Amino acid sequence: MTKSDDQKLAALVKKNAAKAAKAKKKTRRQYDKTLPPEGDDDTELRDFFSEMKKREF
Repeated sequence: MTKSDDQKLAALVKKNAAKAAKAKKKTRRQYDKTLPPEGDDDTELRDFFSEMKKREF
């Protein structure tokens, strides 16, 4: 690899690391203050079902 290729690769790694650092923020349900905050399981299930809704069977 040339020096410029190494620099491009290093920049890409740095960019991807920054994206990973900006993980999804935990959101609190706004519609009912009495409900507990969502956990990791809730967000994973919500993401899973939102993806399933997009698919056609």
